[in-house]
Amino acid sequence: MKALPLLLAWLMANWFSAVAQEEYVSPPARTLTTVPFLLAAESVILLKATLVGHADTLLFILDTGSSGISLDSTTASLLGLTPVPSEINIRGIAGLRKAEFIYNKKLKLNELTVDSLNFHINDYQFLSYVYGVRIDGVIGYSLLSRYIVKIDYDIQEIEICSQGPIKYPRGGHLLKPFIRTLPVQSARIRDHRKITTRFLFDIGAGLSLVLSQDFEQDSIVLRKKRKRFPIQAHGVGGKLTMDMTLVREFRLGPYRFRKVPTMVFDDEFNVTSYPYLGGLIGNQILKRFNVIFNYQQREIYLKPNTLYRDPFEYSYSGMELYYVNNATVIGSIVKDSPADLAGLEEGDVLIAINNNASQDFVQYKKALMSARKRVRLIIRRDKELIEISLKLLSVL
Repeated sequence: MKALPLLLAWLMANWFSAVAQEEYVSPPARTLTTVPFLLAAESVILLKATLVGHADTLLFILDTGSSGISLDSTTASLLGLTPVPSEINIRGIAGLRKAEFIYNKKLKLNELTVDSLNFHINDYQFLSYVYGVRIDGVIGYSLLSRYIVKIDYDIQEIEICSQGPIKYPRGGHLLKPFIRTLPVQSARIRDHRKITTRFLFDIGAGLSLVLSQDFEQDSIVLRKKRKRFPIQAHGVGGKLTMDMTLVREFRLGPYRFRKVPTMVFDDEFNVTSYPYLGGLIGNQILKRFNVIFNYQQREIYLKPNTLYRDPFEYSYSGMELYYVNNATVIGSIVKDSPADLAGLEEGDVLIAINNNASQDFVQYKKALMSARKRVRLIIRRDKELIEISLKLLSVL
C-alpha cells in the first residue's frame, strides 16, 4: 500500500514537468534586413527605400516623432499617385491641416517588404531645402511598431529585426517609455531649478532640446538672465519663431549632458498637450547613442557611441541656409541678428565661405557652427558679387 502514494507523487511530478516542457516560448528576434543610412546635416537619419511597383529610389527620414508614414506631395505626383482626402487632422508645431492619404501601399527596404501602408501626403519641400537633399517622405510608427529596429551611428546602419525575445548588449541602459504611437520618456532638466518631466523622444528633430513656453514659464526652470536669441524654425504648417538658449544640465536615464542648446517655442497648436509634455528630445542628443527600439515591449535601449562626447554647437548667426536648385541660398534672417547687421539678405546666393568655393552645402553649414568666430562670405546678389564679414555669436 505504501507504493501507491509514491507512485501518485511520481506521476504528478512528471506531469507538471511535461507541462512545463510544453510551455510556448516565442522565437527569438532575427535580422530581416540591414539598411545603410546617411546623417543629413549631422542631425537626422536618411534611408533609401522604394515603393513596390515603382522603380525610383526614394529618400526617407526615420522619425520616432511621426505617428504613421508619409510621402512628399511632389513625389506622389511624380509617381502618378492620387491622394484621397480625409477628415483626419495632422498637427505639427507650426500648424494644423487636413490629411490626404494614399492607401494600401508596399515599401521595400532592401529585401524586406512592408505591406498595408497608408501614406499621408505632406509638402516636404522645406525639408529638402534645409537638409540639402530631396526628401521624399518620413517613416515613423508604421515601421517601428512592426519590428525591432536597431540604429548604429558608428557604422551608419539600421538593422530591422522580427519581433521576439532579444538580448540587449552590455554597457547600456534600458528605458521603459510610454508608447501609444509616439514614445514619451521622463527626463530631468537642471538650470534655475531642477525639474523632471515628460518629453517626446524624437529622432526626426534635428535639434538638441525643445521646451514649450508654457512649461518653461510655469516651471521657472531656466534662469531669467540666460541669453536668448530668436531663430526661425520650420514644421508642419510653415515657419515659426523660437528662442535659442541653453540649460545647465539635462539628464536622460543615467546619462548627463551639460550646457545643452535649447529651443523655447510658443506651442500655439498644443503639440505637447501641456502639461502632459514639457517638450521634446531631438537627435542632436539622441544620435550620441546606438539605439534599439522595441515598441512591442515598450522598451528603448541606449548605449553610448563614438559621438557621445562630441561638443554641442553654440553659434548663432540668425540666418538659415537652404539648398535650392543646386545652389546654397540665404534663407530666413532674423531682424537685428548678426546676419542682418552684416547686411545679408534673404535670397542671396552663397558662393564661398573662407575661401571654400566647393559648393558643399554640408561644409558651408559646418563653417557657421563655430561660435565667436568671424567668417568671410562671398555672396551673389542679382548679378553682383559681394564680400561680407560675419561675426558669429555664442549662446553661452
